[in-house]
Amino acid sequence: MRLHRPILAALLTLAAIPAAQAQGADERTGWSVQIGLYGWAPTFNGRLNYSLPGNRGGTAAVKAESSNYLDDLNAALMMMAEVRYDRISVVTDIIYVDLGSSSTRFGAVNPGPLAGNPISSTQTLNADSSLEATVWTLAAGYTLARGGWGNFDVVGGFRLLNMDAHTNFSLAADVTGPGGRDVVLGRSGRLSGSTDIWNGVVGVRGRVLIGDSGFFVPYYFDLGTGDSRLTWQVFSGIGYQTGWAGVQLGYRYLSFDQGNQAMVDSLSMGGAYLAVNFTF
Repeated sequence: MRLHRPILAALLTLAAIPAAQAQGADERTGWSVQIGLYGWAPTFNGRLNYSLPGNRGGTAAVKAESSNYLDDLNAALMMMAEVRYDRISVVTDIIYVDLGSSSTRFGAVNPGPLAGNPISSTQTLNADSSLEATVWTLAAGYTLARGGWGNFDVVGGFRLLNMDAHTNFSLAADVTGPGGRDVVLGRSGRLSGSTDIWNGVVGVRGRVLIGDSGFFVPYYFDLGTGDSRLTWQVFSGIGYQTGWAGVQLGYRYLSFDQGNQAMVDSLSMGGAYLAVNFTF
């Protein structure tokens, strides 16, 4: 998925609040629609398994991470829409990020014929990774309980992770197979991979009101499986609601765990968010 980066960068501040932050905590009856604007500044940590070049089989394991999202951010686009009728809601959420990583290192190179006997990589002189990730969530929800204290919803649906990853590298020497006969990974080059990961998810969401002050504590948690061994997401914070508008400040964390044979072994993103939501 490639989008025009200048346009995406401009749209960053026009993003809508994610599914995890869609609010069902009031006493809405009949039809309503909620949208919002937000900024999310996560760090990311990914373990990737690239296929070795030359159709030889085997993989090269790479760890890519970033502790400064804004410095590594190339582009972002985040959109959400919630439609609610009384206690029933449907939410769709799309997050797109294009990140570069200043911290990348090789773990091991595993030739295809000897996948169970990995060969340690040589010293990494220079390596830089970039990740394009699209996370799409579609879920239906039902409000089990609500009142002057807040609300409690259950949700169920699916989450898709589409990822394109690239690592440019320079090593101190070639990586060779058993006996040093074949070069399985040259001392410099570019590794690339892409994948689609589908998971079903179930969870809870809502808010706890702090008296009649207008302040509330939002909460959300889901977990699921499918193509992943486990994916889960959580967020909470503090918010203030007045009429049709509200604001939130909190922390959000999203994780995928695939296993060491998958292109995406694991991926996690976590950081603070600031959101403004509007209800119609």
